[in-house]
Amino acid sequence: MCKARRKGTRNDRKPLIHCITNPIAMNQSANAVLAMGARPIMAEHPLEVEEITETADALLLNLGNITDVRREAMKKSIVTANHKGIPVVLDMVGIACSKLRREFVIFLLKNNRVDVIKGNYSEILSLYSSDYRTDGVDVGFIAPEINLSECMKELAAKHKSIVLATGERDLIVDKEPGKDYIVEGGCRQLGEITGTGCMLGAIIATELAFRKEAEQEADIVYHACKYFKQCGEAAESPSRSGTFFVNLMDELGSLK
Repeated sequence: MCKARRKGTRNDRKPLIHCITNPIAMNQSANAVLAMGARPIMAEHPLEVEEITETADALLLNLGNITDVRREAMKKSIVTANHKGIPVVLDMVGIACSKLRREFVIFLLKNNRVDVIKGNYSEILSLYSSDYRTDGVDVGFIAPEINLSECMKELAAKHKSIVLATGERDLIVDKEPGKDYIVEGGCRQLGEITGTGCMLGAIIATELAFRKEAEQEADIVYHACKYFKQCGEAAESPSRSGTFFVNLMDELGSLK
């Protein structure tokens, strides 16, 4: 499949992407950043994260496998990022199954600026209403009467952030009213290896670092989601998931 190219081209600049993420997907996320032409750093010690974030071009906070150390590191890093005007992506992994995670996300959003709030459908609904719960980090049952898009619009307005709900169809709502996207595509195998959702968060942070001066943030998020789905389609393998993952990394690197 021929992947759509975006406005602008890569140059010799290699932005630094600070990812405070989970060890399950740390390697995949770092390699995704590298494949996109940027430099990852995965520092999470609370005594160094402010210094690291000061030098970064984007910050990714991923709640997968949350610990006290990572919580403290995230609190410090996001304050630094806001002070320096560095884009922040918050990936709300698991908040639909954990009160601790949900309350931490609410704390971060109440006290800081977040450019992109990311979650699967269940995680977005859990942020919208504490009554929505599920088990595990996958998408749970969503009643047909729930209007996810309207919930996202309220969240975007409340937190002044872009809201991204990922799934078979990615839904994106801008913080400014009236600009919404639906991203179709992808393939089944994207859901059969661990860490692809975390990789997407890292890719969005990378693209914000590369393109923030040239494009609107919501457009950047849309193109990042679309590109990732297209890479998944091109990488699809009739054999096994290991082959698919190698192919996916190769496809991600084709943007540079």
